[in-house]
Amino acid sequence: MAGGLVGLFDDVAALAKLAASSIDDVGAAAGRASMKAAGVVVDDAAVTPQYVQGLAAERELPIIKKIARGSLLNKLAFILPAAILLSEIAPTLVEIILICGGSFLAYEGAHKILHALAGDDHDHDVPVAMVGPEAEAATVTGAVRTDFILSAEIMVISLKEVIEEPLVTRGIILAIVAVLITVVVYGAVALIVKMDDVGLRMAQSDSESSQRTGRSLVAAMPKVLKTLSVVGTAAMLWVGGHILLVGAEELGWHFPYDAVHDAEYAVADLPLGGLVGWSVNTLISAVVGFFWGLIVVGAVASLPKGSHPAELDDAPAGHH
Repeated sequence: MAGGLVGLFDDVAALAKLAASSIDDVGAAAGRASMKAAGVVVDDAAVTPQYVQGLAAERELPIIKKIARGSLLNKLAFILPAAILLSEIAPTLVEIILICGGSFLAYEGAHKILHALAGDDHDHDVPVAMVGPEAEAATVTGAVRTDFILSAEIMVISLKEVIEEPLVTRGIILAIVAVLITVVVYGAVALIVKMDDVGLRMAQSDSESSQRTGRSLVAAMPKVLKTLSVVGTAAMLWVGGHILLVGAEELGWHFPYDAVHDAEYAVADLPLGGLVGWSVNTLISAVVGFFWGLIVVGAVASLPKGSHPAELDDAPAGHH
């Protein structure tokens, strides 16, 4: 009997070790998948703050919370099950969907640039809080819609990193990645958009050094948000172009991305060759995204009036 109990305890201990090892493996895989998607995470964090420019201060965090909730819903309820299902039954369709998403981002970026060049980029002349809850809801919808494309790219990049894992493990890893990335991105966004309030409080303190720092923060934040808006536009073009190039290669059209790789290799021997090569890849991706975006803009404009996505043209507060 005692021997049987010892054997049972040994079995339980072995199972516990196996479970602990599995948890460690899942955690490590989630970490690898998150790191693979880090570039798109940066893009997501850069794109989002433009949606709350012009908002009354008390509406900023509630709006970010709504967008974050929508982002998490995007990842867990829609993208994760669809990505896993399609990776099992129709992996080619995943690439086609990504190419459609890349085209959307390219369209958005090119459209915003065209508006800026035409001198009518006045998205934030009237704060959303001043034009009513319907406009605020439209802003959240626009932000969540754009987030859907970036989230899809994040999740698919992560999926490719763990594609060899068993189905259930794959799903758990992607769920962890979805929650982790959403918390990091929207935590960073909340911090960015509230820094001016922090600066104002510091400027009202008794310490002279705190007052100077606070005044500097208050003065800098409008410039930071404007810069992030520009970075967000560039990110749309970069990510959109990169999706198109990689998608074309995955579908068997190797020339475009082979040309990009050739350009990277051409600068590999330069000082900081890795950084220069990455910059070349990024620049070419952005150029591809911009010109493809122009094509999509032209195609949308040529559609019969009322049949193109008008909400993209009229969405308030930073959707262009």
